[in-house]
Amino acid sequence: MPNPRLASRYAKSLLDLAIEKGQLDAAYADMKYLQAVCEASSEFVSLLRSPIIKADQKNSIVAAVTTGKVSELTAAFNNLLVRKGRESDLPEIATAFVEQYNTLKRIRIVKLTTAAPMGEAVRSSIMRKIAGYMPNDTVDMKTEIDESLIGGFVLEVGDKLYDASVKKSLNDIRTKLVDHSYESKL
Repeated sequence: MPNPRLASRYAKSLLDLAIEKGQLDAAYADMKYLQAVCEASSEFVSLLRSPIIKADQKNSIVAAVTTGKVSELTAAFNNLLVRKGRESDLPEIATAFVEQYNTLKRIRIVKLTTAAPMGEAVRSSIMRKIAGYMPNDTVDMKTEIDESLIGGFVLEVGDKLYDASVKKSLNDIRTKLVDHSYESKL
């Protein structure tokens, strides 16, 4: 069962230790790698969460997956997680670490969903516009295509959502027609 408070605490500990040792960027790259492994392999996550598999077996499997791909600090951190019985929280810890790193470095993740692929000129124009609203932050834009939007776009910045899609406009019109709120104005 995911435990966000525990994941945040372990991620903060690793972040502080990485800063202290001057290995913050290496730890960030390692956590991005572990996050990608966990997202790509549900079997790996199931292995981490399995109560049947012994800790020493889990430790050797995690070491096999990460040897040569993560720093010594991250390898020691993974070993600590297994020893403490917290290896099942590794996916959440990796995600929490990336979020804390982004906050520390003032990196804002922006998700732009469009109905069709957009050209580089349009993408860079949107990126400049967004960066203008956040002059002190670095903007990292993720793009996604969702044909159900019909047209327009949906922009997510943190916990804020700006929906300028045709789908939303049509739903708003349908709601007004079904609501019959226009009848009282006749």
